[in-house]
Amino acid sequence: MQRIYLDYNASTPIAPAVLDAMMPYLTTKYGNPSSSHSFGVDCRAGLEQARERLANLLGCEASEVFFTSGATESNNTVIKGLAKAAGKGKHFITSAFEHPAVLEPMKNLERFRYAVTYLPVDRYGLIDPADLEKAIRPETVLVSVMHANNEVGTIQDIASLAKIAKAKNVLFHTDAAQSVGKIAAKVDALGVDFLTVAGHKFYAPKGVGALYIRQGRKVPPLMLGAGHERGMRPGTENLASIVGLGAAAELAMPILESEGQRQRKLGQRLFDGLRQAGFQVHLNGHPEKRLPNTWSIAFEGYDTTEVMEALGRDIAVSAGAACHGDQVSASHVLVAMGVPETLSRGTIRFSLGRETTEAEIDEVVQRLKERLKVR
Repeated sequence: MQRIYLDYNASTPIAPAVLDAMMPYLTTKYGNPSSSHSFGVDCRAGLEQARERLANLLGCEASEVFFTSGATESNNTVIKGLAKAAGKGKHFITSAFEHPAVLEPMKNLERFRYAVTYLPVDRYGLIDPADLEKAIRPETVLVSVMHANNEVGTIQDIASLAKIAKAKNVLFHTDAAQSVGKIAAKVDALGVDFLTVAGHKFYAPKGVGALYIRQGRKVPPLMLGAGHERGMRPGTENLASIVGLGAAAELAMPILESEGQRQRKLGQRLFDGLRQAGFQVHLNGHPEKRLPNTWSIAFEGYDTTEVMEALGRDIAVSAGAACHGDQVSASHVLVAMGVPETLSRGTIRFSLGRETTEAEIDEVVQRLKERLKVR
């Protein structure tokens, strides 16, 4: 049996075209991009071409793109940097729905007596704009709300939320690690001041990402050094991976809509197939405002471990609930949405990708039908 990978939200493979673009920078183009000789100049050209390509995907100027090691670093740079600039006692706003790469820096601020408000979400994972408006204070520094949720795929109305923040002169950041390269994520349409990118979520290598900083906005760097990335991120650039990120951005642009439609149909095929097989399944997250590849499915009457054991180790999915012995605990995302324990304890995230086929989806349904007794 060929292995089936349905965990693309965790990480994607490097696309062949991306690897091809990277190879010269792993072999013959080995100069330092900061060097003035021809070896360095050639590498600098590759670095700046990657910046332009990612800027095109985001709809921004190349000068507004800063390369990082990934989404976690980008998120920390914005949150900790603005906290440092603001001083103690200032106020930050996020949601209870965020990735730990945002939640943990926020919790860390609270240890140093910064005030943080965690906005609630509804049963679909959406924030009520009125809640944000009420939460903003005169001393609010930043609002940070993710564009698309990594577990259930709900797409937040970032444009409406950012508009509220802008009207009150509050900066807005969105963690777009799961949306960039999958759906449109143009910075002007979103209205954000800062946006986080993760390369390995859309067919670039692990360990590379970017931070969009709108022109005129200032963030102190996390680290100090020789002034790379215009002083924002010191250290010689991870050039081959950055070139790969640029290639991935260029590869994604023309297929965003068509590939999204294809993956949405495949996900619906999975969900419908499970129902036709007799399983009582429920979709977590918004039924329409969601990533086309992300299907968080609750198997009523089952624990996560039962479903995953039935799938077997050769089918890669992600658990929506953590299992510790006889104890099953829902993720903070499902808890924030108010998903009943009877459903959260049996939740599996199926996240699809460009390589996913109808045959693979049908195999998943057939295997569960054969191995998991319908209750």
